[in-house]
Amino acid sequence: MQSVLFRFALSSAPISSEPYGSGHINGTFLVRCESGERYILQRINTTVFRDPAALMNNIALVTEHLRKKVSDPRGVLRLIPTITGETYAVSDGEYWRVYELVQNSVCFQAADSDLFYESAVAFGRFQNQLADFPAEQLVETIPHFHDTPVRYAAFHRAIQENASGRRVQVSREIDFVLSQEPFAATLTDLQIKGELPLRVTHNDTKINNVLFDETTRKPLCVVDLDTVMPGLSVNDFGDAIRFGASTAAEDERDLNRVHFDLGLYETYVKGYLSTCGNSLTKTELAMLPVGAKMMTLECGLRFLADHIAGDVYFHISREDHNLDRARTQLQLVQEMDANWDEMRFIAERAASTL
Repeated sequence: MQSVLFRFALSSAPISSEPYGSGHINGTFLVRCESGERYILQRINTTVFRDPAALMNNIALVTEHLRKKVSDPRGVLRLIPTITGETYAVSDGEYWRVYELVQNSVCFQAADSDLFYESAVAFGRFQNQLADFPAEQLVETIPHFHDTPVRYAAFHRAIQENASGRRVQVSREIDFVLSQEPFAATLTDLQIKGELPLRVTHNDTKINNVLFDETTRKPLCVVDLDTVMPGLSVNDFGDAIRFGASTAAEDERDLNRVHFDLGLYETYVKGYLSTCGNSLTKTELAMLPVGAKMMTLECGLRFLADHIAGDVYFHISREDHNLDRARTQLQLVQEMDANWDEMRFIAERAASTL
């Protein structure tokens, strides 16, 4: 690891590195240098991200664009180049990158209503700052990541193959997912027709991917840019809702504790539109509730498909872990359906104030 660090243009010689953060995909380390400067070193997970060079080009293009839009240097991640000017280094087949540590920042793993609002402000600002970036310049780091019809095709394959032998035990959940299939192409059809524009999207809009000022608790910048790629703005919005507007953890076993919180949904709508509402089209604004339901349904069917396939994709820590995750998402979908008119009204009312 030390030999890799000496390939980057750090302020001075590195003196220590230690594991850092709570991420599960990439290996992340906090590096201290003789000058006192601190950096974040990451080993890119090439099992998940098969084209790390394209991934790093995405990040370089996006951060360069964002840097022109911020006044506080902490408002965007800064890649440290290698001594020969590249954005990453390769050592023994492993890909490494270094970021400057964002000073006086803090990351939260959970949010109250105020922090949830501020995370919406951050992701809305991210969307707004990239509204004039040509999304076609970026590659899909994970192809068809939020292509819900493609996810349904994979779901059908998992049912047919039934690798785990669990299909009969989850027939009720399967029936519910299949009953929702006519809804699956709503957004992709609009995109194909040209009614939903291709945007630069983050694709993991959880609060722990926002850094906040440790004093003011105001958002500084969005992090974890590995899944930044072309996509739909309403999917980014929806992914935040499916995770943040639930009253329980994603893997809660007791479904009596799992509810869709309309108040938190409204909080996020207001925060998100406060910073990007004027850069979204009328169709995007109208499709915000659809994005919320779509991302929740898609995540639920992916968890259920993995359970049926034998837990081959998502990491589990207990028996039926993916089934528990699937059930929370499907419960949220049902509650969104029950509150659909109110969800639309909230989005329309917020949009009318822009």
